[in-house]
Amino acid sequence: EVQLVESGGGLVQAGGSLRLSCAASGFTFDDYAIGWFRQAPGKEREGVSCISNSDGSTYYADSVKGRFTISSDNAKNTVYLQMNSLKPEDTALYYCVTAPTAGSVLSGFGSWGQGTQVTVSS
Repeated sequence: EVQLVESGGGLVQAGGSLRLSCAASGFTFDDYAIGWFRQAPGKEREGVSCISNSDGSTYYADSVKGRFTISSDNAKNTVYLQMNSLKPEDTALYYCVTAPTAGSVLSGFGSWGQGTQVTVSS
């Protein structure tokens, strides 16, 4: 059974940083893509970033380019999202998602974690 457990969310002031973690189990980590979505109240769900563990390729939404960095520790079966220069508009529930391909992840087709809340105060 695929399991994704997010952690690292919290309350931070604008300009601050947080690092989210997604601990994965139940599938061959090296063969899958893992990404992060976020959803704020009243807004559409947004695919934020994704990494393909098979070749290391990455994707970032324009809204986070240059501020967020996704990385993967294959030894720990964990994906990280380092978030710097946070803005109030980054406030959302952040979900970890996995699927065999990055395309599937970014389409939202895959297994989802339970989410971790990020709140950025102005």
